[in-house]
Amino acid sequence: MNLYEVKDRNPRLVDQLVAVWEDSVRSTHLFLSSEEVKKIKEFVPCALMKVEHLIIAEKAPSRPVAFMGMENNRLEMLFLSPLERGKGLGRKLLEYGIRNYGINEVTVNEQNPQAVGFYRHMGFEEYKRTDFDEEGNPYPLLYMKMNTAF
Repeated sequence: MNLYEVKDRNPRLVDQLVAVWEDSVRSTHLFLSSEEVKKIKEFVPCALMKVEHLIIAEKAPSRPVAFMGMENNRLEMLFLSPLERGKGLGRKLLEYGIRNYGINEVTVNEQNPQAVGFYRHMGFEEYKRTDFDEEGNPYPLLYMKMNTAF
């Protein structure tokens, strides 16, 4: 698996990453309706273009299967193709981000228990909870920081 930071965020790559995002969200964010996923999807290309550091994982050249975005020591996004889940790729990406970009914070949907469990397993602890997401939707968020004892 090849991991690297993307500098050229061209339309083809962004389209591929949006497809990874959508497949991932549809398999893990079961609390979202199909219409909600479509609505959120409209904002994903902009988020991909704006995030400071964008790391992709490719199984084959020009075939991304996962990605993460980071800013200011914070993991802003981490999405894997459903076919790649459970194989250690999420761990590999997160460890890469911790080691190379100093990731020590993440925000996760409380209604995505697999992600919450993953981040707890990786040494993150909840320090704040909200009843709504940043857009005011009724999706509780957990704000987590790396446990320095990990």
